[in-house]
Amino acid sequence: MNQAELDVVIEKHEKWLRDGYGERANLSYADLRRADLSGANLRRADLSGANLRGANLSYADLRRADLSGANLRRANLRGANLSYANLSYADLNWINWRDVVSLTVIAVQINTTRKNNQITYIKELEIWTTGCFQGTLEELKTSIENTHKDNEKLKAKYYRVIDFILQEEE
Repeated sequence: MNQAELDVVIEKHEKWLRDGYGERANLSYADLRRADLSGANLRRADLSGANLRGANLSYADLRRADLSGANLRRANLRGANLSYANLSYADLNWINWRDVVSLTVIAVQINTTRKNNQITYIKELEIWTTGCFQGTLEELKTSIENTHKDNEKLKAKYYRVIDFILQEEE
């Protein structure tokens, strides 16, 4: 979907939200890679399964939007409102979380073998991400043990960052 087509969908969606005469945005499974959705009102939109990799969603209103299964890898969510959004099974790796509304996100850079790896914890979803990993804390610990079983120094770095994040979120 090109930007002009996307702008029409957003315009109809905003009209639907405003007076009920437009059309609810159904962007499920749409290819929206690198799309500019900055400031868009996508409240209650269906973005399930959409490919939003690298999309600009800064300051977008995504309240109650369905983002289940969406690929948000490397998306810019700065200042976006995600109140009550459905993010189940969404790919949330390497997102710009700065000033996101309604989620507590703690992201820490760690110097690893891949240089400046980022570990992110999304408190309300109880999701941890790092590199290509996304899952629970127990799954993260298992991944660290399996991936770095021969590097105690690197494992210790990961666990120090995890401990720091857990202290910060209290």
